[in-house]
Amino acid sequence: MRFSIYQSSRQGGRKYNQDRVAYSYSKDALLMVVADGMGGHLHGEVAAQITVQMLAETFQKQARPTLRNPFDFLTGAMVAVHDAIDDYASQHDLLETPRTTCVACVVQNDLAYWAHVGDSRLYLFRGGQLVVRTRDHSRIQQLYEQGQITEAQMSIHPDRNKIYNCLGGLIPPDVELSKITPVVEGDTFLLCSDGLWSMLTVNEIASVVGAYPIDRALPELLDHAEFRGGEEGDNLSVLGMTWGGPPRQAPAQSVSTATMPLDAFTTRLDRFDTAREGDGGVSDEEIEQAIAEIQMAIKKFSK
Repeated sequence: MRFSIYQSSRQGGRKYNQDRVAYSYSKDALLMVVADGMGGHLHGEVAAQITVQMLAETFQKQARPTLRNPFDFLTGAMVAVHDAIDDYASQHDLLETPRTTCVACVVQNDLAYWAHVGDSRLYLFRGGQLVVRTRDHSRIQQLYEQGQITEAQMSIHPDRNKIYNCLGGLIPPDVELSKITPVVEGDTFLLCSDGLWSMLTVNEIASVVGAYPIDRALPELLDHAEFRGGEEGDNLSVLGMTWGGPPRQAPAQSVSTATMPLDAFTTRLDRFDTAREGDGGVSDEEIEQAIAEIQMAIKKFSK
């Protein structure tokens, strides 16, 4: 496989960052994940961290060097994450279960498979044009499809934060799966939280992604979205991948797996504590305890 990949997460105008991003790849398969946590401080982060870490670790167990069935992997891993989050809430007697959105994509054998729960999105661009984007599991998506609001109004509607499908909570997730999609050289996948997509139009995203290599395009998009969000802006996270290579200007994150051993993996997953800024008074001991509890939840429910 040959691809260029870049990920970043910013706090925006919030006191702490509840978004998490991660990718992992073997010689012949690539996993990308974005999660946007919801819940009280240290709970939304935990839900999102369990999500990206559990998907990455399950991928490493099953991709040898490819997944037998990517859709089964995506569905099974997300359901296991849901159960792990609920167990975490039960163990801590939380009045409200932490929740998180999730969008994840697997690419192997020049085919892409993705799944999502909530309103974190995947975009696929080809030749500078949008090929497909995921459909949000949200109230404003329903209003848009009913013709009651425009796409531009989706980012400012008072119900924009109301989602009806997530990981964690009383209702089991309805994991929406994509079609199996052939991937061609130059295709760019963009996975992001609503803190990014709600601040930018599809045309704006497409024009930047089409004009620059991925490691230059994504910081540009984050800068624009963060500026528009201002002091009240949401956390914003993005993971982008351009298939094939070399691109017009080879970015630092250009990857070739040609020489990787069959049993090797490379993973980029920020540590729980280093992904957070402005922690609002949370102590180092609380962070270490949260890390230990995340590990226990993953160990209990991962397969």
